[in-house]
Parts: sequence; C-alpha cells; structure tokens
Amino acid sequence: MGFIKKTQFNTEGGFLNIINGERRSGLRKHNGINPSNLELLPDVPIASSQDVEDAVSGARAAFKEWSEFAVERRKGLINQFIDALEAYADQFACLLTLEQGKPFSQAQGEIKTGVFRARELASMELSEVVANEDDRRKALLSYVPLGVCALIVPWNFPVSLSAQKLASALVTGNTVILKPSPFTPYCCLKLGELAQQFFPPGVFQVLNGDDEVGPRLTAHPDIDKISFTGSIATGKMVMQSASRTLKRVTLELQGRSSATFCSRNLVLVARLTRSIQVATMSFVNSGQVCIGVKRIYVQESIYDKFLAAFAEYAKSLKIGDGFEDGVFLGPLQNKQQFQIAQKFLSDVELQNLKVVLGDTPTPAGSGLYVSPTIVDRPPDTSELVTEEPFAPIVPLLSWKTEDEVISRANNTKTGLGGSIWSKDIATATRIARRLQTGTTWINEHAALDPRVPFAGIRESGYGAELGIEGLKGFCNIKVIFVPK
Repeated sequence: MGFIKKTQFNTEGGFLNIINGERRSGLRKHNGINPSNLELLPDVPIASSQDVEDAVSGARAAFKEWSEFAVERRKGLINQFIDALEAYADQFACLLTLEQGKPFSQAQGEIKTGVFRARELASMELSEVVANEDDRRKALLSYVPLGVCALIVPWNFPVSLSAQKLASALVTGNTVILKPSPFTPYCCLKLGELAQQFFPPGVFQVLNGDDEVGPRLTAHPDIDKISFTGSIATGKMVMQSASRTLKRVTLELQGRSSATFCSRNLVLVARLTRSIQVATMSFVNSGQVCIGVKRIYVQESIYDKFLAAFAEYAKSLKIGDGFEDGVFLGPLQNKQQFQIAQKFLSDVELQNLKVVLGDTPTPAGSGLYVSPTIVDRPPDTSELVTEEPFAPIVPLLSWKTEDEVISRANNTKTGLGGSIWSKDIATATRIARRLQTGTTWINEHAALDPRVPFAGIRESGYGAELGIEGLKGFCNIKVIFVPK
C-alpha cells in the first residue's frame, strides 16, 4: 500500500470524488447553489453505482493494513492531516461561506471547532484492560475496529461534523467513505483531496451524490458501520436499510432543544447577559442548528423584562451575505428549508399569533433570507412549538411552576439537548435531572466537549458521538481468556 505524492492544494476548483487515492469525475454532475444570491456553484460529479463499488472495495482492501498500523502511527497521520486543515483554515472558511451561507466568522469558527474536536478525539486511548481475573485465568478486554465505515454528514455543519466523525473512525483503525450532503459537497470533497497527502489510498474516500448514493452505502453488505447526522425521517430510513445487514449505526438527529429561565435571573436579565447568550443560540447559523434553542421558557415574574431585552438584542443582529462585515445571520442554506420557514411564518399569521420581532429588513435580491422572528406566547399546540423550525424563528413561552415547565419541556418525541438558566445552581441541577434530554447545560447552551459523549434520546438519536463512548461506537469488543 503506497502513499500518494504530495501535490499543490487549493480550494478554488477541481471538485472531484476521491476513490482509492485518486480524484475521479463522472458522467453525471450537479451544482450547488450560493444561498446568498442563488448563483450556481461549480459542477460536482454524482457518484455512480460503480463508484460506490470501487470505493467500498478500496476501503476493504486498505482496512487490512490500516487496522494493523500501530495506534500512534495512525494518530500521527491524523494529526498531520488536521494540521494541514488548520493551515488552510481561511480557504476552507471561504468555501464554507460560499456553499453554506453562514457568515465568514462563523465559518472560521466551524473550522476551528472541527480541528479542536479531531485533535482531542485522536489523542484518546482505548487501551486493553483486564476485565476480570481469578486464580485460574484472566480476561483481556480490547476494542478492535469494525471495518469500513460510511460517514454521512448534513449541510449545516459539514466540516466540523466530518472532522469529528473522521477522527473517531480513523484513530480506532477503520477506513472511511465520507458522503456529504448534495447541498454542500465542496468542503468535503476538498477535505478528501487534502487527506490523500497523508493517508494510504482507500483509507479516506469521499463520494458526492444524489438521493441514490446514500441508500447504496447504507445497504451495501461490505460496509460495517453507518454514522449519520441529519433529520429524523432520514435517520429512520438509514436504520431500516442498515438493519438488513445488521450494520452498526450511530444516529444524531433533530432536537427541539429548550432553554428554561428561572426568576433568580432577574438581575442578569437586566444586564442582558442571558438574553444575549440565548439569542445567539436561537439565531446562530440562521437557526439551522440541531441543538440550537428552539423553545424558550421564561418564569412569569421576569417574562416581560426578558422579552424586551431579548427582542432588543435580536433586533440588532445584522442580516446579509456572509462575506459582509458585521453580518450575524446569513441566508437559509437551501430552497427547501426556506419554503418550510415561510410556511411557519404563514401559520403564525393565519393563527394571529403575536409577533414581537419579525420585520428586520433583509437584503434585496434573490437570497434565501429570513428575518429573526420572536413569537410571544404561542399555544403549546401550535406547530411552532411542536415542530422544529430550522430557521431563525423562536417561540417565547411563560411558566409558573417547576413541575409545569418540566412537563411542557418534556412534551416532545425528541430529546437531544436543553438548558437551565438560574443563579440558584441547586435548583437548576434539580430541574436538569428531570429534563428528558441526552445533554443538559446549566447557564450555557450547546457547549459540546469532544472529551464528553454527546447522545440523543427518544427520536433524537441512537448511540453516541464524541468522547470515549463515541470511539467505542466504531469498535467491536474482543475478549481473550488467558489461562494462568
């Protein structure tokens, strides 16, 4: 197995699939769209059924040697790759803003997050341990790689999610096929191209595709694991397809996360501190965040003060092209999400709900922009509360008793994340323990740590990402009983 030669790398053109160490075009192509102005981006190939077969065969062949590399050697190569990504961070951030729409500063933040998570995950140890020992024998427990893993990433955070999945799979000795969203294929294809300077052919491949490529990967008998981040509906189809060959599956899905504010925050609300933080997590990436704040519950005694402060800060957020100075909200990423957002707004109008903020001017032209919108106390039965607007539209709701707000926050089929905001940490911790979520934060939100597992409950996911538990998801358990 030989290494590919180092070549001059750039992110400005030549977007091709990466199959067994080679850049490959295809007969069929499609284009991404810049959501700020709807201009077509460069052609990208759509992987054929033969491309899928070649990639799986290449990954299977590469696995034999890659899985036997000493773990320190694997770590070294991963870190070289991540160092290179960091060196090209601004170029990747430019490309990310172009294809995804998020402001350049947030794109830079995503690259930085991906680099940090990948480095931390690559530094973790899954050492062999003695699971049990007696006078007769000892049981050695180790974690061995699964084989070929398909990593399917969404369009909202294509770089950071790719980086964390790649690091987890590769450091544990697996080979990977990365499949980006057809809405945002460009950064992922360039990640694959850059990686060929460091990894043997077949270890890290990338296949862009349409609606047929994902199902081919999830159903393929020679793929051992699917790691998928995306919608609940698609996640269910992934799990159903993978079940036919009993593949391992990790799913990170939608959340409808809540933020609950207690009256002990009255002084902090007056200083806008908490309002600014929660506004940021409601509207960052234009609301297109699976663990972003989707429902805000504020104790009745401070509700009016909080609402005023929250709306005042949100009103100051600048909307526009991600390359403009000072922009906080870019466009929604694709027309499908834009249409869904427009339906939410139409329903708000039809139901005559009270809109506190929703008239911030958006740029002229054809971009997919939606103004940050705050709806004052909509019914708990409204779609704005029961569904997840993947857009900068958020309901603000009041509550009186602790039992009441916990019941309302838990009244959902999802359970990804949530947060409690209070100066009384004991109260916040008590409420947090009763929230039915995989992760709950106190006085912060969405502050993930790559050393700590992240997992949804209910329909928000299956299995864990990040932390040692995330790494174990890419491994089989192996036990050897050794006699004395």
